[in-house]
Amino acid sequence: MNELKEIYDRITFLRGKGIKMKEMAEQAQLTPSVLSAMYSTVFPAYFKNVEKGMDDNEALDNALMWVNNLSKKKLFGLLPQMKQALFAMEVVVKEKPDSMNPFLSELAHNARQSVNHITNFSGIYTSYSLSSNTNDLKIEPYFIAPAENGNYIEVGHTNAHGTTHWGFGLMNGMSHLYLVFNESHAPQLSMFNICLKLPMFDRPPFLRGIYQCFDYNYNPIARRILLVKQTDRAERSKFLQQKGNLKSYDELSEIERLYYSYTCREGDVIRMCNIPTPQMTTDDLTLEKKILELSKL
Repeated sequence: MNELKEIYDRITFLRGKGIKMKEMAEQAQLTPSVLSAMYSTVFPAYFKNVEKGMDDNEALDNALMWVNNLSKKKLFGLLPQMKQALFAMEVVVKEKPDSMNPFLSELAHNARQSVNHITNFSGIYTSYSLSSNTNDLKIEPYFIAPAENGNYIEVGHTNAHGTTHWGFGLMNGMSHLYLVFNESHAPQLSMFNICLKLPMFDRPPFLRGIYQCFDYNYNPIARRILLVKQTDRAERSKFLQQKGNLKSYDELSEIERLYYSYTCREGDVIRMCNIPTPQMTTDDLTLEKKILELSKL
């Protein structure tokens, strides 16, 4: 029941923004005790039961046994108005005047505001893209969710070599989602970012986009990437248990070969390289393309 997850995530987000349970209950025209029972007892018990393998109805029946002020019929009657009321609550972000560069201020503002729209896209994903130095399919886990403090979209990524990176997300309205990371440790800045095109679809099963990063020689590279959703529940512990890996074409399953065809075929990678010459003339541009053509063989 995705509606229960959406409501639970929205309450968590609003609490992170400092909104009290009493205020949410008043907005949804509920008594605080009923809303509190749902959030602290019924929803967590339901999610845990589903993880154990129970079907939705059995999981919910079992969860409702732990409270005495809420029946299944009453819960289903309350869900529509609760969802509408909670998502209608506007979170007012107080901007602090500062001397920051206007563009940096705009990014910080966007990071805070984007959290209001990330619910449909939160979860744990598996990404598929072409390896930077082989023809293998790179398979890696991604994490997308509101940060615990509710001030930005937190994104995580574990690469094929076992390193986990944490970054932040930005949204261009409802058309694009940007995932931004630093692949190195400070003070070195080695940015990689993904621009995902958001479909007009409620809780889409996958997201498509372009991944821009450096190759192993620190030359810029851009390639197609596909993120396939594993679960709507963005559990940090579950994400951290997962590892990335590389697979050759012969090792791929049928569905993975479909992903390979989408992300790793000719024309899905844009590369450049440094030319070892002190002249730096327009001839270098022709030479660069020849070198890149030879690297495909």
